[in-house]
Amino acid sequence: MSKKVLVTGGAGFLGSHLCERLLEQGHDVLCVDNFFTGTKQNVMHLIGHPYFELMRHDVTFPLYVEVDEIYNLACPASPIHYQFDPVQTTKTSVHGAINMLGLAKRLKARILQASTSEVYGDPEVHPQHEGYWGKVNPIGIRSCYDEGKRCAETLFFDYHRQHNLDIKVVRIFNTYGPRMHPNDGRVVSNFIVQALKGEDITIYGDGTQTRSFCYVDDMVEAFLLMMQTKAGFVGPVNVGNSGEYSMLELAEKTLSLVGGKSKIVYQPLPQDDPRQRKPDITIAESKLGWSPTVPLDEGLERTIGYFKEHLFGHELSD
Repeated sequence: MSKKVLVTGGAGFLGSHLCERLLEQGHDVLCVDNFFTGTKQNVMHLIGHPYFELMRHDVTFPLYVEVDEIYNLACPASPIHYQFDPVQTTKTSVHGAINMLGLAKRLKARILQASTSEVYGDPEVHPQHEGYWGKVNPIGIRSCYDEGKRCAETLFFDYHRQHNLDIKVVRIFNTYGPRMHPNDGRVVSNFIVQALKGEDITIYGDGTQTRSFCYVDDMVEAFLLMMQTKAGFVGPVNVGNSGEYSMLELAEKTLSLVGGKSKIVYQPLPQDDPRQRKPDITIAESKLGWSPTVPLDEGLERTIGYFKEHLFGHELSD
């Protein structure tokens, strides 16, 4: 059945892929973005689609629209971007959640919160499961994002308990793929862009810290499945790839796929950077019937192809 669906942060990396899939499913999509990190280029191919609408709006201000479902993705998600204006980052998570929850309450609409593995901080439990409360520095340089997202989850669950609002909460672990911002400081885009330019590949720390990398198509599929679960199942649910790679392994894999003569160099580890990150996806597997399907090598090849075409034109793709 066709629905009117609001996607906040819809012109971002994840949001643009979600808008695409919702249109493929026959829904009427309202994409809202203030274009701080999202870009019109990410959704340019959707403009003109009869069921797609793009609106410039900042979710820290109320929004008055009529929709059936809301996906709340609005928030800068990379350290470079969320630390650029940390007060605004916290406002986006907290005021944005309040405004979208208020809208959902008025409309009696189902709402999904795109939360993050950063709610676990620098974890003392490995892999991380949903029952773990995390180890987060409340006054560090990453706190605007970590604590903002934690507060957003608090608001979602309080609206659910106090107003019986139909909520869904997913915790996103590292995701990559086409339409990542080339200068967002995330490790996959960093390594790929540096290798394509023939620059040294920068590893922060000694390269032993680990992450798990989920391809964007798999992540969007998890969102859609979570939104379809029956009322009463609210999460939170970890969504990510349970394969675990060190930064050095990822750098070497990227180099082997791109080729070239880049060397690996080491820089000091930033403050509060987590040493380990790997999701326990047992709940996603059992409740959503979901697990990632795209292997890292295949996802990296697709992502490298995107950066070749969109950043460097044909000089590197010939």
